Amino acid sequence: MWCVCFSPVEVLVSVQSQPRQPHVKCGTSPARAVLPQLSSGMSLGASLGLDHHYRTTMADQYQYNANEEKILKDSHTKEIDLINRDPKLINEDVVKVEFEDIIAEPDGTHSLDGVWKLSYTTFTVSKYWCYRILSAIFGIPVALLWGFLFACISFCHIWAVVPCIKSCLIESQCVGRIYSLCIQTFCDPFFEALGKIFSSVRVALRKESSEVQ
Repeated sequence: MWCVCFSPVEVLVSVQSQPRQPHVKCGTSPARAVLPQLSSGMSLGASLGLDHHYRTTMADQYQYNANEEKILKDSHTKEIDLINRDPKLINEDVVKVEFEDIIAEPDGTHSLDGVWKLSYTTFTVSKYWCYRILSAIFGIPVALLWGFLFACISFCHIWAVVPCIKSCLIESQCVGRIYSLCIQTFCDPFFEALGKIFSSVRVALRKESSEVQ
């Protein structure tokens, strides 16, 4: 006969280490007891998911509004590039003129070195400062003049040219429909009748050999 003895400490530890079971009423299956806990967990997860989706939607909407405000910002408030003043290269090959493009001495026809250096310096400095002085005096008035001119052109194009072109296109569509209706009514039967008349015509070609006497 075997006898197993346990100490009180071991029994206490074993009892405390067992997980606590949920309280189940009599006559209730374990699945029905766990079902409310699962439903509450699912509802909590759904609410958290909806909250996250709402926050993401609001953040996207805020970002979209910020980008739209940046796009709708007036063009004259943007920063201008003071380094690259010809980003579209419209005057790259037109007015970009250096001393070597204007004056050149071939072999055997050279001036004094000092004269050549002084000519290069004079040309470069005079072109640089003359352009700066002229632009300082006439740049703003000429810019005002060209701005006024292109504003008038834009106004005429928007308020006069495009509506006239659109009205002409609409009227031409009406005229085209009337013209096609007249062609289908009067010309198509006439040419169909001519086609049927000439469809019965047969042409035969024969080559007669002529005897040379």
